Amino acid sequence: PRRCACAPLRASRCKTTRARARVAAHRASSTSASSTAPADAPQRAVKFCIDRGGTFTDVYAEIPDASAPQGVSFVTIKLLSEDPRNYASAPREGIRRVLERVEGRAISRDEKVPTARIDWIRMGTTVGTNALLERKGAATALVTTRGFGDLLAIGNQARPDIFDLSIERPGTLYERVVEVDERVRVVSEGEMVQGECVVGSTGETVEILQKLNIDALRPKLQALLDDGIKSISVVLLHSYTFAEHEQVIGKLARDMGFEHVALSSALVPMVRAVPRGHTGAVDAYLTPCIRTYIDSFLDGFDDGLSEVKVSFMQSDGGLTPADNFSGYQAILSGPAGGVVGFAL
Repeated sequence: PRRCACAPLRASRCKTTRARARVAAHRASSTSASSTAPADAPQRAVKFCIDRGGTFTDVYAEIPDASAPQGVSFVTIKLLSEDPRNYASAPREGIRRVLERVEGRAISRDEKVPTARIDWIRMGTTVGTNALLERKGAATALVTTRGFGDLLAIGNQARPDIFDLSIERPGTLYERVVEVDERVRVVSEGEMVQGECVVGSTGETVEILQKLNIDALRPKLQALLDDGIKSISVVLLHSYTFAEHEQVIGKLARDMGFEHVALSSALVPMVRAVPRGHTGAVDAYLTPCIRTYIDSFLDGFDDGLSEVKVSFMQSDGGLTPADNFSGYQAILSGPAGGVVGFAL
């Protein structure tokens, strides 16, 4: 059988799954607010920490147990991440099995998983990691300032081995490039300018050399949609301080029907266009996959899920609500959880 694309990472994470889950559960237990449910309603006391990997899914749960020390017992379950003959979602299947034990009854796989006893769900995943390594992301296009269509392909000339004469460059994540008629520049202090100037978000003076031509851009975006490309990344020069042109393009693209639009100025408003552009390209490439996975996971719960705190581990080791989880935050979601848990 073929090994997971991130098998080296999985080996180290498997050793720390329970450790990071216990840390997360302990922290949440000490900070969780008291429930506002009626007295006769089931107590929301079951907590889940889940690591959804490319091969296996590990589920750790804290459940009420009057006979256990401190009134809590721990349950761990290991499942195949992909087993379509038996379940559609491994994390949700693990939760269902734990709740069967908690509620003392069988919960059919055909019914919505009840959420009345769940306090929160926290998950780390390598879905984004594997999609990136295996190049199974969404079809995307790059929208950038005219004359800079090859900006990300050229990159910053960094080489893993400076004396290697046969370097294989990784391919770009986007399939098409759209160059936009617009141009701005940052004015140096004391420099005299004659054109229209504005003050950017960083306090720098920005001269608008050419205003954004929306009429020329619209048919180019429509051509992308006609070819099935519904996710784009937008990186314009100096958008870290002057984001207006990117924002206008973003609104236009969403109004036209693009499913995901990644604006570099919104994701990482940093000076350098290359890393800012790479971040946007990754986000446009992975976010559709992440959203499809999250929607599939959440769809199997009952309507009470809106009362449950569902969070995902980000690459920086922090948690974010499921609605805010996106592609560029998911690249190291699983490994980050392992590192944080092991360190604590």
